[in-house]
Amino acid sequence: MTTFALQQPLLLGMMRLLECAELATPQALLGFIERCIERGLNGFDHADIYGLGECEARFGAALRLRPQLRAHLQLIGKADIVPAAQDVSRWRVKHYDSSARYLTRAVEASLQRLGVEQLHGFLLHRPDPLLQVEEVARALQALVEAGKVGWIGLSNAEPLHWQVLGRELPLRCNQIELSLAAQQAVWDGRLQALQADGLQVLAWSPLAGGRFAPALQQELEEVAAALQATPMQVALAWLRRLPGRPLPILGSLRESRIEEALAGAELQLDAPTWFYLAEAARSMRAP
Repeated sequence: MTTFALQQPLLLGMMRLLECAELATPQALLGFIERCIERGLNGFDHADIYGLGECEARFGAALRLRPQLRAHLQLIGKADIVPAAQDVSRWRVKHYDSSARYLTRAVEASLQRLGVEQLHGFLLHRPDPLLQVEEVARALQALVEAGKVGWIGLSNAEPLHWQVLGRELPLRCNQIELSLAAQQAVWDGRLQALQADGLQVLAWSPLAGGRFAPALQQELEEVAAALQATPMQVALAWLRRLPGRPLPILGSLRESRIEEALAGAELQLDAPTWFYLAEAARSMRAP
Protein backbone atom coordinates (compact mmCIF):
# COMPACT_ATOMS: atom_id res chain seq x y z
CA MET A 1 0.00 0.00 0.00
CA THR A 2 1.31 3.45 -0.94
CA THR A 3 1.37 5.78 2.04
CA PHE A 4 0.37 9.38 1.43
CA ALA A 5 2.03 12.06 3.53
CA LEU A 6 1.92 15.80 3.83
CA GLN A 7 5.59 16.72 3.90
CA GLN A 8 6.08 19.61 6.32
CA PRO A 9 6.87 20.11 10.01
CA LEU A 10 3.32 21.08 10.96
CA LEU A 11 -0.01 22.34 9.68
CA LEU A 12 -1.59 25.63 10.69
CA GLY A 13 -5.16 25.44 11.98
CA MET A 14 -7.49 28.29 11.04
CA MET A 15 -10.11 27.73 13.75
CA ARG A 16 -9.01 30.75 15.79
CA LEU A 17 -8.34 33.12 12.92
CA LEU A 18 -11.11 35.53 13.94
CA GLU A 19 -9.54 35.86 17.40
CA CYS A 20 -6.29 37.27 15.96
CA ALA A 21 -6.66 41.04 15.91
CA GLU A 22 -3.27 41.39 14.26
CA LEU A 23 -4.56 39.39 11.26
CA ALA A 24 -7.89 41.19 10.94
CA THR A 25 -7.17 42.90 7.62
CA PRO A 26 -6.60 41.12 4.29
CA GLN A 27 -3.21 42.80 3.90
CA ALA A 28 -2.03 41.69 7.35
CA LEU A 29 -3.21 38.12 6.78
CA LEU A 30 -1.57 38.06 3.37
CA GLY A 31 1.75 39.02 4.93
CA PHE A 32 1.33 36.27 7.50
CA ILE A 33 0.62 33.67 4.79
CA GLU A 34 3.66 34.79 2.80
CA ARG A 35 5.92 34.53 5.85
CA CYS A 36 4.59 31.04 6.57
CA ILE A 37 5.42 29.95 3.03
CA GLU A 38 8.93 31.36 3.42
CA ARG A 39 9.31 29.17 6.53
CA GLY A 40 8.29 26.08 4.57
CA LEU A 41 4.75 26.02 5.95
CA ASN A 42 2.13 25.99 3.22
CA GLY A 43 -0.51 23.71 4.75
CA PHE A 44 -3.60 25.45 6.18
CA ASP A 45 -6.36 23.48 7.89
CA HIS A 46 -9.85 24.92 7.39
CA ALA A 47 -13.42 23.82 8.07
CA ASP A 48 -16.69 25.33 6.96
CA ILE A 49 -17.84 25.78 10.56
CA TYR A 50 -14.80 27.80 11.66
CA GLY A 51 -16.36 31.18 12.32
CA LEU A 52 -19.43 29.83 10.49
CA GLY A 53 -17.54 30.28 7.24
CA GLU A 54 -15.98 33.63 8.08
CA CYS A 55 -12.50 32.16 8.63
CA GLU A 56 -12.48 30.83 5.07
CA ALA A 57 -13.88 34.12 3.75
CA ARG A 58 -11.19 36.15 5.51
CA PHE A 59 -8.45 33.83 4.23
CA GLY A 60 -9.88 34.09 0.72
CA ALA A 61 -9.93 37.90 0.91
CA ALA A 62 -6.20 37.83 1.66
CA LEU A 63 -5.47 35.50 -1.26
CA ARG A 64 -7.37 37.74 -3.65
CA LEU A 65 -4.73 40.40 -3.04
CA ARG A 66 -2.11 38.07 -4.51
CA PRO A 67 -3.81 35.32 -6.56
CA GLN A 68 -0.52 33.75 -7.66
CA LEU A 69 0.06 32.68 -4.04
CA ARG A 70 -2.67 30.04 -4.36
CA ALA A 71 -0.33 27.81 -6.36
CA HIS A 72 1.99 27.54 -3.36
CA LEU A 73 -0.63 26.48 -0.79
CA GLN A 74 -2.04 23.20 0.46
CA LEU A 75 -5.58 23.91 1.63
CA ILE A 76 -7.50 21.33 3.63
CA GLY A 77 -11.26 21.68 4.15
CA LYS A 78 -13.74 19.82 6.32
CA ALA A 79 -17.53 19.59 6.42
CA ASP A 80 -20.58 17.63 7.62
CA ILE A 81 -21.20 19.40 10.96
CA VAL A 82 -24.33 21.58 10.97
CA PRO A 83 -24.22 23.94 13.99
CA ALA A 84 -27.51 24.71 15.69
CA ALA A 85 -27.28 28.28 14.41
CA GLN A 86 -27.34 26.99 10.83
CA ASP A 87 -30.02 24.34 11.25
CA VAL A 88 -33.06 25.43 9.24
CA SER A 89 -35.38 22.83 10.79
CA ARG A 90 -37.80 23.67 13.57
CA TRP A 91 -35.51 21.95 16.07
CA ARG A 92 -32.47 24.23 15.65
CA VAL A 93 -30.20 21.39 16.69
CA LYS A 94 -26.54 20.67 16.00
CA HIS A 95 -26.32 17.62 13.78
CA TYR A 96 -24.30 15.95 11.03
CA ASP A 97 -25.16 15.85 7.34
CA SER A 98 -23.16 13.58 5.05
CA SER A 99 -25.69 13.53 2.25
CA ALA A 100 -24.33 13.95 -1.26
CA ARG A 101 -26.23 17.21 -1.68
CA TYR A 102 -24.87 18.72 1.52
CA LEU A 103 -21.25 17.69 0.96
CA THR A 104 -21.25 18.93 -2.63
CA ARG A 105 -22.71 22.28 -1.62
CA ALA A 106 -20.31 22.55 1.31
CA VAL A 107 -17.25 22.03 -0.91
CA GLU A 108 -18.52 24.51 -3.49
CA ALA A 109 -19.23 27.10 -0.78
CA SER A 110 -15.73 26.66 0.69
CA LEU A 111 -14.17 27.08 -2.73
CA GLN A 112 -16.12 30.27 -3.27
CA ARG A 113 -15.19 31.72 0.13
CA LEU A 114 -11.52 30.82 -0.31
CA GLY A 115 -11.45 32.00 -3.92
CA VAL A 116 -9.77 28.85 -5.18
CA GLU A 117 -10.67 26.17 -7.70
CA GLN A 118 -9.65 23.19 -5.61
CA LEU A 119 -9.34 22.03 -2.02
CA HIS A 120 -6.18 19.95 -1.95
CA GLY A 121 -7.71 17.78 0.75
CA PHE A 122 -11.29 17.37 1.97
CA LEU A 123 -12.22 15.57 5.19
CA LEU A 124 -15.51 14.39 6.63
CA HIS A 125 -15.39 16.40 9.84
CA ARG A 126 -17.14 14.00 12.25
CA PRO A 127 -18.54 10.47 11.93
CA ASP A 128 -22.21 10.70 10.96
CA PRO A 129 -24.31 7.82 12.36
CA LEU A 130 -26.70 8.28 9.41
CA LEU A 131 -23.93 8.12 6.79
CA GLN A 132 -24.75 6.08 3.70
CA VAL A 133 -21.45 4.67 2.46
CA GLU A 134 -22.29 4.32 -1.22
CA GLU A 135 -23.87 7.78 -1.44
CA VAL A 136 -20.91 9.44 0.27
CA ALA A 137 -18.41 7.54 -1.87
CA ARG A 138 -20.16 8.59 -5.09
CA ALA A 139 -20.37 12.23 -4.01
CA LEU A 140 -16.74 12.52 -2.93
CA GLN A 141 -15.45 10.65 -5.97
CA ALA A 142 -17.43 13.01 -8.19
CA LEU A 143 -15.80 16.01 -6.47
CA VAL A 144 -12.36 14.50 -7.08
CA GLU A 145 -13.15 13.75 -10.72
CA ALA A 146 -14.44 17.32 -11.19
CA GLY A 147 -11.13 18.66 -9.86
CA LYS A 148 -12.79 20.40 -6.93
CA VAL A 149 -11.01 18.15 -4.41
CA GLY A 150 -7.54 16.64 -4.69
CA TRP A 151 -7.78 13.86 -2.13
CA ILE A 152 -10.13 12.57 0.56
CA GLY A 153 -9.61 11.97 4.26
CA LEU A 154 -11.48 11.68 7.53
CA SER A 155 -11.52 13.47 10.84
CA ASN A 156 -12.22 11.93 14.26
CA ALA A 157 -12.88 8.54 12.64
CA GLU A 158 -12.69 5.22 14.47
CA PRO A 159 -11.23 2.07 12.83
CA LEU A 160 -14.50 0.73 11.44
CA HIS A 161 -15.32 4.15 10.00
CA TRP A 162 -12.14 4.39 7.96
CA GLN A 163 -12.06 0.71 7.07
CA VAL A 164 -15.61 0.67 5.68
CA LEU A 165 -15.19 3.92 3.75
CA GLY A 166 -11.72 2.85 2.67
CA ARG A 167 -13.24 -0.01 0.68
CA GLU A 168 -14.96 2.57 -1.52
CA LEU A 169 -12.55 5.51 -1.47
CA PRO A 170 -8.77 6.04 -1.46
CA LEU A 171 -8.50 7.69 1.95
CA ARG A 172 -5.32 9.60 2.75
CA CYS A 173 -5.48 10.64 6.41
CA ASN A 174 -7.41 10.76 9.67
CA GLN A 175 -7.35 13.90 11.77
CA ILE A 176 -7.70 13.04 15.47
CA GLU A 177 -7.24 14.71 18.83
CA LEU A 178 -3.81 13.63 20.01
CA SER A 179 -1.53 15.02 22.67
CA LEU A 180 -0.04 14.19 26.05
CA ALA A 181 -3.45 15.11 27.47
CA ALA A 182 -5.36 13.00 24.91
CA GLN A 183 -3.52 9.69 24.70
CA GLN A 184 -6.21 7.08 24.13
CA ALA A 185 -5.25 6.41 20.51
CA VAL A 186 -1.67 5.80 21.67
CA TRP A 187 -2.65 2.83 23.81
CA ASP A 188 -5.64 1.24 22.03
CA GLY A 189 -3.90 0.39 18.76
CA ARG A 190 -5.49 3.05 16.58
CA LEU A 191 -2.17 4.60 15.58
CA GLN A 192 -0.80 1.24 14.47
CA ALA A 193 -4.06 0.49 12.64
CA LEU A 194 -3.90 3.81 10.80
CA GLN A 195 -0.29 3.19 9.88
CA ALA A 196 -1.11 -0.34 8.66
CA ASP A 197 -3.93 1.05 6.49
CA GLY A 198 -1.70 3.72 4.99
CA LEU A 199 -3.43 6.73 6.58
CA GLN A 200 -1.40 9.65 7.82
CA VAL A 201 -2.31 10.94 11.28
CA LEU A 202 -3.01 14.66 11.60
CA ALA A 203 -3.05 15.62 15.28
CA TRP A 204 -5.43 18.38 16.31
CA SER A 205 -5.00 20.14 19.65
CA PRO A 206 -1.43 18.76 19.98
CA LEU A 207 -0.79 21.14 22.90
CA ALA A 208 -4.18 20.55 24.54
CA GLY A 209 -5.26 24.05 23.62
CA GLY A 210 -2.50 25.41 25.86
CA ARG A 211 -4.19 23.87 28.90
CA PHE A 212 -1.88 21.12 30.13
CA ALA A 213 -2.47 20.35 33.81
CA PRO A 214 -0.09 22.27 36.10
CA ALA A 215 1.66 19.08 37.24
CA LEU A 216 2.25 17.99 33.65
CA GLN A 217 3.44 21.45 32.70
CA GLN A 218 6.01 21.22 35.48
CA GLU A 219 7.24 17.86 34.15
CA LEU A 220 7.49 19.33 30.64
CA GLU A 221 9.55 22.19 31.99
CA GLU A 222 11.89 19.75 33.75
CA VAL A 223 12.42 17.71 30.58
CA ALA A 224 12.80 20.86 28.49
CA ALA A 225 15.51 22.17 30.79
CA ALA A 226 17.38 18.87 30.52
CA LEU A 227 17.18 18.94 26.71
CA GLN A 228 17.80 22.67 26.30
CA ALA A 229 14.41 23.05 24.66
CA THR A 230 11.05 24.57 25.51
CA PRO A 231 8.03 22.76 26.98
CA MET A 232 6.13 23.25 23.75
CA GLN A 233 8.94 21.75 21.70
CA VAL A 234 9.08 18.75 24.03
CA ALA A 235 5.29 18.19 23.80
CA LEU A 236 5.49 18.20 19.99
CA ALA A 237 8.53 15.91 20.02
CA TRP A 238 6.51 13.49 22.17
CA LEU A 239 3.98 13.30 19.33
CA ARG A 240 6.60 12.82 16.64
CA ARG A 241 7.98 9.79 18.50
CA LEU A 242 4.70 7.94 17.88
CA PRO A 243 4.15 5.37 15.09
CA GLY A 244 3.57 7.09 11.77
CA ARG A 245 5.07 10.35 13.08
CA PRO A 246 1.78 12.26 13.49
CA LEU A 247 1.70 15.71 11.92
CA PRO A 248 0.62 18.35 14.47
CA ILE A 249 -1.93 21.02 13.58
CA LEU A 250 -0.83 24.10 15.48
CA GLY A 251 -3.84 26.05 16.72
CA SER A 252 -1.91 29.18 17.65
CA LEU A 253 -1.36 31.73 14.87
CA ARG A 254 1.11 33.78 16.89
CA GLU A 255 4.28 33.94 14.86
CA SER A 256 6.47 33.59 17.94
CA ARG A 257 4.78 30.25 18.71
CA ILE A 258 5.17 29.09 15.12
CA GLU A 259 8.87 29.98 15.19
CA GLU A 260 9.27 28.16 18.49
CA ALA A 261 7.63 25.04 17.07
CA LEU A 262 9.82 25.11 13.96
CA ALA A 263 12.99 25.64 16.00
CA GLY A 264 12.30 22.37 17.81
CA ALA A 265 11.23 20.35 14.77
CA GLU A 266 14.31 18.11 14.95
CA LEU A 267 14.12 17.46 18.69
CA GLN A 268 13.94 13.76 19.47
CA LEU A 269 13.00 11.99 22.69
CA ASP A 270 14.42 8.65 23.74
CA ALA A 271 12.04 5.96 24.99
CA PRO A 272 12.55 6.56 28.75
CA THR A 273 11.85 10.28 28.35
CA TRP A 274 8.76 9.53 26.26
CA PHE A 275 7.39 7.14 28.90
CA TYR A 276 8.28 9.51 31.72
CA LEU A 277 6.04 12.16 30.17
CA ALA A 278 3.33 9.68 29.23
CA GLU A 279 3.13 8.45 32.82
CA ALA A 280 3.13 11.97 34.21
CA ALA A 281 0.20 12.82 31.97
CA ARG A 282 -1.72 9.66 32.78
CA SER A 283 -0.91 9.73 36.50
CA MET A 284 -0.27 6.01 36.32
CA ARG A 285 2.31 3.50 35.14
CA ALA A 286 2.06 2.65 31.45
CA PRO A 287 1.17 -1.00 30.82
